Amino acid sequence: MAQNVNFDLSHPAVEAGLESPADENVVHDSFSQLIAEQSQNEGLSDAIELQHLQGNPDDDEGRDNVAYLSPSENRGWRIGSDEAAEEDNETQTDSLLKDRWSSATLKILSSMPSRTIGRSRGAIISQYYNRTTELRRRTQKRASIKDFSRSARPSIRGYGVEVDTTDSAEKKQERLVKNLQDLSAVDRMRMLKEMPLNLSEKKDLRRLTLEMTKRTRSSSNLPCCSYLKFQIILALRHSWYSCLSFLHSLQLWQMPLKRVGGRFGSGVLSYFLFLKTLLFFNVFLFLVLGSFLVFPQAVYLPELPESRTPFTGLELLTGGGYFSNTLLYYGYYSNHTLPNCPKNNSTRPECDSRSLSYNMPLAYFFTIGLSFFITCIILVYSMSKSFGQSFRIDKSNGMLAMKVFCSWDFKVIKRSSVKLLSENICTQLKELLGDTHHRLVRNTILDKLIKLLIHGLSWTLCLGATAGCVAGIYCFSDYMHKKQESSENDSEDPGLLNEASLLALPVLVSFINLMLPILFQLTAWMEKYNSPSLRTFVSLSRNLILKVSVLGVLCFHWLKRVAGSANDDKTFKCWESFVGQDLYRFLVIDFIFSLLDTLFGELLWRLFSDKVLKRNRRPGFDIAKNVLDLIYGQTLAWLGLLFTPLLPAVQILKLLLLFYIKMSSVMMNCQAPSRPYRVSQMTTIFITLLCFPSFLGSSVCVTYTMWRLPSSGSCGPFRGNKTMIQAGKQRIAELVDENRSLSFLADAHTYLVENPLFLFVGAAIFLIVIYFQSQVVDGQRKIIALLQEQIENEGEDKKFLITRLQSVHERKRTPARNLTSQDSGC
Repeated sequence: MAQNVNFDLSHPAVEAGLESPADENVVHDSFSQLIAEQSQNEGLSDAIELQHLQGNPDDDEGRDNVAYLSPSENRGWRIGSDEAAEEDNETQTDSLLKDRWSSATLKILSSMPSRTIGRSRGAIISQYYNRTTELRRRTQKRASIKDFSRSARPSIRGYGVEVDTTDSAEKKQERLVKNLQDLSAVDRMRMLKEMPLNLSEKKDLRRLTLEMTKRTRSSSNLPCCSYLKFQIILALRHSWYSCLSFLHSLQLWQMPLKRVGGRFGSGVLSYFLFLKTLLFFNVFLFLVLGSFLVFPQAVYLPELPESRTPFTGLELLTGGGYFSNTLLYYGYYSNHTLPNCPKNNSTRPECDSRSLSYNMPLAYFFTIGLSFFITCIILVYSMSKSFGQSFRIDKSNGMLAMKVFCSWDFKVIKRSSVKLLSENICTQLKELLGDTHHRLVRNTILDKLIKLLIHGLSWTLCLGATAGCVAGIYCFSDYMHKKQESSENDSEDPGLLNEASLLALPVLVSFINLMLPILFQLTAWMEKYNSPSLRTFVSLSRNLILKVSVLGVLCFHWLKRVAGSANDDKTFKCWESFVGQDLYRFLVIDFIFSLLDTLFGELLWRLFSDKVLKRNRRPGFDIAKNVLDLIYGQTLAWLGLLFTPLLPAVQILKLLLLFYIKMSSVMMNCQAPSRPYRVSQMTTIFITLLCFPSFLGSSVCVTYTMWRLPSSGSCGPFRGNKTMIQAGKQRIAELVDENRSLSFLADAHTYLVENPLFLFVGAAIFLIVIYFQSQVVDGQRKIIALLQEQIENEGEDKKFLITRLQSVHERKRTPARNLTSQDSGC
C-alpha cells in the first residue's frame, strides 16, 4: 500500500562497486564528502526543494509528509494513494507514519546516497575520476585487475572521494576521459558499465575516449613496423570476433527455438530442447560405433552367402529381407581378426605379419561398453548441472523485476529480431505473472472429498487401462512368437507375407501408445487441476507408467522368449539379428504413428475447427505425451546398440524429420496455453527420466545379454563363445600367452569387467555426485533465504532508528515552540 515506507536494500544503487567490506571508514568518508559537494554545487536545487520546509516552524507539522521522501514527479501519485487509503479508513501501523517529519530530517534523508545517485552527475564524474586514477596507479604495478573484488551493480560509494568543488563539470569530464584513455580496453569497458549514468551519457564518454585515443595515435610518430604491427593486431582481433559471431550463428535451430519459445512459452520450448539433446546423444553414438565397428568392417567385407534376397521395398518398414546381411545388424560382423588371413595363404599384402590387425570381437565388446560408459557420464553431468540451474531459489517478484528492467538486448536492431525478442519477453512476463497471481483456492470439506473421489477414479481408470493394454501386448507377443516358430518350420509359407506379419506387434504397441494418452487427457480434464504445471506433471507420470510397462514386456519377450530359443537353430539361426530387426521395426512404426498423430490430432482438428465450427479453438501441444514418446524411442535406440550398430543413424534421421514436422505443426495448428505458466524444472525432470528409467533399464538389459545369454553359433562376432564376455577373456588370455609382461591385463579384466562390484561402485559414485549436488543447491537456497531475512531485519532496524531520531527531534522542538507561544502571548 501507499502508506508503507519500504527501504529497498537490494536496489542497484545501494550495493558497492569495487570496494571490499573492509573499507567501511572510506565509505562513510565518501558519504560526508559527497553531501558536502552537493550542498555547494547543487545548493540551488536543494533550496528549491526545501524552501517551503524552512519557513515558519509552526507550519512544519502540517507540511511534513512522507511523500516528500520521494521525487517530485511521484508525489502526486503518493498523495492520491494516501487519500484513497484514508477513504478506506485503514489504520496506520507503520511507526514511520505515526510521527510528523521535520525539515531537518527530510534534508538528511534527501542527502542519502540512495537518493542522490540519480541527481548529481558532477559527483558521479568526480567519483569515477578518482576511481580511474587509483586504478591507473594500480595497473602500473599489475597489468590486470582480474583479482580485484567485483560487484554486480555500481554505486557512488567507493574509494576515497576527493571532491574538488572548484572545477566545473566540463573539466571533471575531460579529466575522466583522459584517465579512461590510459586504461586497457577491458578495464575501460568495465568502468563505463559500472557508472550509474544513463546509456546516452555512457556512449558520449566512450565516444570521447575513442576520439582522443585516435588523435593521440595519429599525432604520435609511430615507426612503420610498429604501425604495421598495430594494424595486424587489429585485423586479427576483428577476424577473431567475426569468427566467434559466425560460430554463434551456426548453433543448431537457434531461430526456430526462439520463435517457438516466444509464442508458446517455456513448456513447449522444453520439448524441442530435449529433442535437440537426444540428437546430440545419437550423433555421439553414431560417431563412436561408426568409427570402431562399422568402418573397419566396411573396409574388410566378410564372405556373403551366394543367394541374397532381392530388394523389394518392404525392408524399409520391416528391416529384414535384403537388409539382413548388411552392416545394419549384429550377424554381419566377423568373429576374427581383420584382415582375415588363412594360414595357407600369406601372399596377400594385407596379410603381412608386420601389418596392423584389428580384433573385431574385442572391438565390438569394448566399443559397446565404452559407449554406454561415456553416455552415463554425460547424463550424470547434465543432470547435476540441470539440478543446479533449475532448483535455485528464485522468487517470482524478483524475477519479474529483472525481466522487466534487464531483459532487453539493445544490440538487436533487425526488425524481425526485435519483434521476436519482444514476443519472447512478453510470453515470459505472462508466465511470471501467472506464478505471481496463482493462489490456492480454499475448498470446503465436501469439495475436497469430491475432488479426492474424482482423482481416485481417474487414477483407477488410467492404471486399469494400462494394465489391460500391457496384458494384451504380453499375450499377443506370445502368440506372434509361436506363429514365428511355426512359420520357420513351414517352408511353403510365402516369405513376403511372413515378413509383413512381423509388423503386427509394433503396430499394436504404437496404437496403444497413441490412444491411451488421449484417455489420460480426458481424465485430466475431468479432474480440473487449478495449476497447469501440476496437470502436466500428472500426465507425465501416467504416460511414464505406460511406457515403462510396455518396454518391460518387450524386453521380457526379446531376452526370454527369443533368446531362449537360441539353442534351437531351426527356429532362430541368429537371434541377435532378429531382435535387432524387431527394434528397427518398432522405431520406424513409432515414427509413422507420430506422423499420424500430427496429421489427425493437430492438422485435421485445426481445419475442422476453422472451417466447420468457425471457432478459433485449436488443439494444445501435449508436452507429456510427446516427451515420453521421445524417451521411448531413445530407449529403443539404446537397446539396439548391441544388436543394430547403425540404429543411432536411423534415430538421427527420425529426430531430424520429427523436429521439422513438429515445429511446423505447432506453429500452424496449435495454440498457446490459455493460462501461461513457467516450467522452471521441466528440463531437469526430462533428463532425470532419461537417465533412470530409460538409460538404466537399457544398460541392465544389454549387460545381462552380454554376461548371461548364450551367443548364436552361426553368426556375429561372438560365435563359438558361450557368452559374449568370454570373447574378451579369451583374447586377453592369448595376449598373456604371447607376452607374459601383460599378465596385469588378465587381473584387470577379472576384477574390473567380470566382477560386478566395479559396476556397483561406479553407479554409487554417480549417485553420490548427484546427491552432493542437490545438497549444495539446498544449502545455497537456505543461505539465500537467511540473507533475505537479514536484509529485511536491517530495513526494520533503519526504520526503528529513524523513528527514534524523529522522536528525539520532536522532544527538542517542543520547548522551543512553548517559548515562542509565550512570547507571542506577552
